[in-house]
Amino acid sequence: MKFVIAPDSFKGGLTAKEAAEVIKAGFQRVFPKAEYTLIPMADGGEGTVQSLVDATAGQLITTKVHNPLNQLVDAQYGILGDQQTAVIEMAQASGLQFVNRQTANPLVTTTYGTGELILDALNHQVQKIIIGLGGSATTDGGAGMAQALGAQLLDKDGHEISLGGGALNQLVTIKLDHLDPRLKTTTIQIASDVTNPLTGKNGAAAVFGPQKGATPMMIATLDTNLHHYTTVIKQFSGVDIEQVPGAGAAGGLGGGLLAFTQAKMARGIELVIQATHLQEKARGADFVITGEGGIDFQTKFGKTPLGGG
Repeated sequence: MKFVIAPDSFKGGLTAKEAAEVIKAGFQRVFPKAEYTLIPMADGGEGTVQSLVDATAGQLITTKVHNPLNQLVDAQYGILGDQQTAVIEMAQASGLQFVNRQTANPLVTTTYGTGELILDALNHQVQKIIIGLGGSATTDGGAGMAQALGAQLLDKDGHEISLGGGALNQLVTIKLDHLDPRLKTTTIQIASDVTNPLTGKNGAAAVFGPQKGATPMMIATLDTNLHHYTTVIKQFSGVDIEQVPGAGAAGGLGGGLLAFTQAKMARGIELVIQATHLQEKARGADFVITGEGGIDFQTKFGKTPLGGG
């Protein structure tokens, strides 16, 4: 018999790899001679890097980046076993874990460090980058990420605008002459199940701003600033990201990636299935075992146990 064991992590208890190994140990007591294939899974959220590194015999890379408060920290991302694909969780550089009640302020927090992670991955000569969006402390529309990659976001005096969503209203000119040219030949896939647009009542500021410390006044400012930001982007690049589903993910980082790179949106679980070659490995299996820390109302919305259905 052939068993394919492909669970997500059991948050707070087991990584996806550990869960797979425990499940295998249990089945081996009854079927000691069976064939077992272990494929740690994820849905594009927290734990995706570790799961894909484990599933493909890849490696974790640690590098110095700037966190949302523009402080240097260590952050990790993964390079898969094919040595051609990098997997980045934006929260590693720009996540909520770096702020508290006193420091959380989406007017100043930045995705600059996420851009630095992308840059480091490019320096490892990867051809493809998967970026998981979620858990962000930012509402800057991905402006900081773009600046880290070489985009010049300039005010009326030709100076770089400050980091953070609060400065986006100062944007007058965008210059892409120094944007990293490798972005044109690198496939970037955005792993996110969020379908919110960048602005409006369902936008990045209105829906996700409060959990990042935004007051009602901040939300109004950020929404106005993001609208201005998209207007300038459209003027200089011809790309209209404002109402694109998913553009509001991770404080608008989804929109920033669409505007400044060749990125495409995709469901997180689909990208993981593709990267792990799950369908190929499951061919001929008698049993496929999956699971996650809790099966609840969220499971049907693309979580690992049902996401590949």
